[in-house]
Amino acid sequence: MKKKIIIIGAGPGGLTSGMLLAHRGYDVTILEKSSAIGGRNAPIQAGDYTFDTGPTFLHQKFTLDEVFKEAGRQSSDYMDFVKLDPMTTLSWGDVSLETSFHHQTMMQNIEKAFPGESKNYARFMSDHAKKLRTIFPCLQSDYNSLKSYFKPHMLKALPYVATTKSVMDVLGEYFTDERLKLAFTFQAKYLGMSPWNCPALFSILAYIEYAHGIYHVQGGLSNISAGMAKAIEEDGGKILLNHEVEEIQYNASGTKATSVRLQNGNTLECDDLIVNADYAHARRTIFGEKNHSESFLKKKKYSCSTYMLYLGLDTIYQEQPHHHVIFAEDYHQNLKDIQGEKTVSKDMSIYVRNSSVTDPTVAPEGHSQLYILVPTINTRHISPWEEDPESYRNKILDRMIAQTGMKDLKDHIVEERCITPKGWETNNIFMGATFNLAHTMDQMLYLRPRNRLSAFENIYLVGGGTHPGSGLPTIYESARISSNLITESHGEHYQPIDLATEILSTAAS
Repeated sequence: MKKKIIIIGAGPGGLTSGMLLAHRGYDVTILEKSSAIGGRNAPIQAGDYTFDTGPTFLHQKFTLDEVFKEAGRQSSDYMDFVKLDPMTTLSWGDVSLETSFHHQTMMQNIEKAFPGESKNYARFMSDHAKKLRTIFPCLQSDYNSLKSYFKPHMLKALPYVATTKSVMDVLGEYFTDERLKLAFTFQAKYLGMSPWNCPALFSILAYIEYAHGIYHVQGGLSNISAGMAKAIEEDGGKILLNHEVEEIQYNASGTKATSVRLQNGNTLECDDLIVNADYAHARRTIFGEKNHSESFLKKKKYSCSTYMLYLGLDTIYQEQPHHHVIFAEDYHQNLKDIQGEKTVSKDMSIYVRNSSVTDPTVAPEGHSQLYILVPTINTRHISPWEEDPESYRNKILDRMIAQTGMKDLKDHIVEERCITPKGWETNNIFMGATFNLAHTMDQMLYLRPRNRLSAFENIYLVGGGTHPGSGLPTIYESARISSNLITESHGEHYQPIDLATEILSTAAS
C-alpha cells in the first residue's frame, strides 16, 4: 500500500514536495485553508486585473528546472518564461542604473553611472563565481545533525560562512560609491534583512542575478504554483482547497504524527506529515499538545514586513521599466528603522513592478497593473497600519510620481488592493514578518528549524521558515531536501537531477 503523505499548505514549498512525492508513487494529499493555491505565491484578482501576491520574478531558474525534471517534466511545458533584459532599474535621486545579465552591457552601464567602478564589478563577479560554487552544496544539504558541519563541502565553505562580516562589509572590498554598493545589496530584501546586518555569504544573491538573469512568467509568478498543481494531479495527488487544519494528532509517545483533524471535524491519517504553513504561526496553533507559546516564539528574530499596493490602471506606462527600485534618500537609516521594529520610516524605499510592458495577459487591452512593495516594520511592537492608511498610501504614490515618469498616476487608478503588515498578520503570517524568520547566523543551517522537525519522527518542514531559507529557489530546495528525507526514511530511491554544477562552473563572461 502506498505511504500516505499529508501536506499542510499549498504554497511553493508544499506544492514542490507534493509534485516530487506524487511522482515517486506516494499517496499525496495537500490541505490548503484558502480557496486558491500558492500561499504567498497565489494570484490576487481585482476586477479584470491579475496580480502576484508576493514573488514577482524568478532567479536561479535552474533549481525550478531541476525539481520539474525530478518529477519527470519540463518546466517550460507548464509555464511561459521570459528572461528580462534590462532586469531592474535602480534609482538614487537623479542617478539610475539599468542592470543586465550581459556582462559587457552591465560593465558599460556601471561605467556610465559610476565612472571607474566597472573594473571593480569585473572583480566582484570573478570572485563570486568561485564563492557561489563553494557555498552552493551547503544549501542543498540537510542539517538534522551537527555532523553535517563536518561534511567536506561544508569545511570547504567555512571561510565564507564562519565570518562576522556583513553583506555591506563584503561590498566595501569591491566598490567605493555607496550607491553602487546598494545595487548589490537590495537583493537582501528577499530575506527581509538589512545588508548591514545580513551575513556575508548572502552577497551571492546579487551574483546569481547578474550572472544568470531573472525571469518573468507570463500571467504572473503564480503560474508556477498552477503548473506544479497540474503536475501533482497528473500523478494522482490531491489538492483540497478550503480545508483548514485544526490540530496535528500524535501517537502515545507524542513523537509521531498519526493524523490531522480539520476544522470541519474530519480526520485524515498520515504516514508522514509536511508542514508548509508559516513556521511560527503553525508552531503556535496547529501542533496541539506540542504547540509553542507566543512568548517563546517571539524570542526568535524575524524579518521585516511589507506594505503592498496593487493598482489596476486604465493606461500603460510603456516607457517605464518592468522592475524599478527607488531607494530611500537615506537608505541606511531607512533600514535601521525597519530593523529596529518600532519606527515607520517617512523616507521609504519603493519597489515597483510594471509587468504589463512585458505581459499583456494580466490586464485588459490598453490597461496595466502595478505591484508596489515598501519594506517596513513587522508588528512586534506596534501596529499603526490601520490608523491612517490613506496618508501612508498617498506618500508612497507621491514619491513614485516624483521619481518616475508616471506623473498622472492617480488619475488612472481604477482598481486597488492593499496589504498592510497587520493584514499579513491577519492572514496567518506571524508578526506580519513577510519573509519569515530572519537569516542571522544563529538562525541558519543546524540552528534554523530543521527540515525534519526536531523531536518528531515524521514531521517535516518546507518553506522559508526552514533551511535553506526565504526566496522561491531556496523554498523549492527546502521541499526537495524534505522530500528526499522522507523517501530515504522508507528505504526507497530517487533519481536526483543536477543542472547547477554545469551552470555554475562557468563564470560570468
